[in-house]
Amino acid sequence: MDAFTYERAPDAQAALTLGNRPGAKYLGGGTNLVDLMRETIEHPVMLVDVTGLARSIDETDDGGLRIGAGVKNTALASDRRIRERYPLLSEAILAGASAQIRNMATVGGNLLQRTRCGYFYDDTARCNKRTPGAGCDAIDGFNRMHAILGASTACVATHPSDMAVALAALDAVVTVEGRNGARDVPLVDFHVLPGETPQIETVLEPGELITAVSLPPAIPGRSVYRKVRDRASYAFALISVAATLEVQDGVVKQVRIALGGVAHKPWRASAAEAALAGAPATEAAFRAAASAELDSARGLHDNAFKIELGRRVITDTLVKLTALQEIR
Repeated sequence: MDAFTYERAPDAQAALTLGNRPGAKYLGGGTNLVDLMRETIEHPVMLVDVTGLARSIDETDDGGLRIGAGVKNTALASDRRIRERYPLLSEAILAGASAQIRNMATVGGNLLQRTRCGYFYDDTARCNKRTPGAGCDAIDGFNRMHAILGASTACVATHPSDMAVALAALDAVVTVEGRNGARDVPLVDFHVLPGETPQIETVLEPGELITAVSLPPAIPGRSVYRKVRDRASYAFALISVAATLEVQDGVVKQVRIALGGVAHKPWRASAAEAALAGAPATEAAFRAAASAELDSARGLHDNAFKIELGRRVITDTLVKLTALQEIR
């Protein structure tokens, strides 16, 4: 681990002043950043501790919630308003990591965690995300966990967050602050696809700080977070589905779907949602919508199975949500 200095920010303005110094990085729970520093992948000159900032969950005027970026994952998952109004978010957080990690990890840090691709962590491997222009050994290597949507010839890594997938399905908005003031970014636009610059992972400008994540009012209907992984204990998703569904008189009235484990970012399933607008709430319609979403998917030699797995998990998730509404 390289030498660095440490500063604890007393407020957001101080954090921004410190965070705009060359080589500075913001430190939340440190559950990913500290690991990357140990592995000599991240090389901050200064750590700016922001764990004391933005730690409340507040009601908004429209009936939604504003979640401070410093809120711990445990506190968010256990908040009564989250469990009652946005249960899939609580489910996603609980599926994502052990209690010890949830007790440390923050909302802002969760959004900024980096890929768990083995080649990214292996400094003997070629990785464009770690060293731009080096190449990508994952493409012809072991790529069972890698992307089937939105990948490029430069990178096929996936984003590891479960929480971010749920937030994408909930139409969350990320508030960031920087030298030019505050701005709001829809969660679905916050992370970017790799293209030729996989080292650029978000739309954050240098020195910008995530201060909050806002949720709109919950929509009627049922919701769930479904995660398929290689083992029942904590593991990263092969495929995950965050879905909210409202059915009236056997017809889909509202649906939101986001996928994890399939792309460089939480993947909002816009094609599937469009296919289901006003469609009958049947297994056949759900399967057709899942196929529409995955028509553009491209598998590698170890992960092509994820395309059919994705179709099945999306379909089964929506079928079960429909059944829950019928028996309530």
